[in-house]
Amino acid sequence: MKKSLLKSALLVSMSALTIFAAGCSSKTEGATTGKSADDKITIAWLPNESGADLEAARTEIGKEIEAATGKKVEHKTTTDYIVAIEAIANGNADMAFLGAQGYIEAHNKNEKVLPLAVPSGESGTLDDAVYYSWLAVNKGDASKYKDGNKFSLGHISGKKFSFVSNSSTSGFKVPSTGIVDYFSKKGDYKDLKAEDLQEGGKDKFFSEVLYGGSHQGSAVNLLTGKADIAAFCDTCVNNYVELANGDENRPGAVYKVKKDAAEPFNTLPGKEFELISVTPVLNAPFVVNTKEINEEDQKKILELLTSDKIAGNEKVFVPADSKFSGLFSKKSGKESLLKVEDKFFDPIRELSK
Repeated sequence: MKKSLLKSALLVSMSALTIFAAGCSSKTEGATTGKSADDKITIAWLPNESGADLEAARTEIGKEIEAATGKKVEHKTTTDYIVAIEAIANGNADMAFLGAQGYIEAHNKNEKVLPLAVPSGESGTLDDAVYYSWLAVNKGDASKYKDGNKFSLGHISGKKFSFVSNSSTSGFKVPSTGIVDYFSKKGDYKDLKAEDLQEGGKDKFFSEVLYGGSHQGSAVNLLTGKADIAAFCDTCVNNYVELANGDENRPGAVYKVKKDAAEPFNTLPGKEFELISVTPVLNAPFVVNTKEINEEDQKKILELLTSDKIAGNEKVFVPADSKFSGLFSKKSGKESLLKVEDKFFDPIRELSK
């Protein structure tokens, strides 16, 4: 996807609301191309992928990497975005699965952190390698956020709002940019900045601001009434909810918590929410600290991740009709993992300019 087109989609779609759419290291210092003496690879996972329901999926990927490299894989699960980002940046983890913003922050801390691969789109290419950032409200409240028949951001000020983490791409970076872009054109908020959205209170843009810590946590903030509006993404809640009405990833779509949903949705079966905004976001990469993993192992891991073996592994790319809780669910086309370069994430960098 061309940079200019994606940036336009990221910014304009939020404004118009019409786009349908992981301790210090004890390893011996090695060369800048990666260390070769280690017999272990540690993978850091964001809170979204650290839950017990995804343990089998993490294990499957680890097992495949062990087979490819001959090295033991250990998983570093986290409850905070910053822990995962710091872990890969400071060498406490060798690999990580991060969102685009998380990768950029890790790379800024340590330029030896580089992306390996991202999941493609349904086409099997990078052209549609996106997922979706949602703004959602509880079922029955959607009419409060409309001008006529169209949803509008103009009604969200003064509300209780839940983000994921300020290091989240789709759970903070993209929605906050869209909100600022929209309101900066309005007289009362012409000087609004993303930083102004991080805290709520009297005389603040939002009356209260919460952070779910994960996309699942942000959604739960909404469904339990702690927030009026919540930002979270489609891929992180796919295992817990199902479409109840409307078209997937379109404003106006209603989703319902599955009756057998795992934690943290297990106490919320049947609860419904409606989308008022949908924005495409660049897919999340597997990243590697190139100072911690030598070139030979980097090559082996990349070849594995981008292989037909992984693309056809139903515990990695999970078929739409499967009940297995995986990282990449609802496979419907030619989805696979593709090699990616740092510049692929420039459109997300541009959101900070």
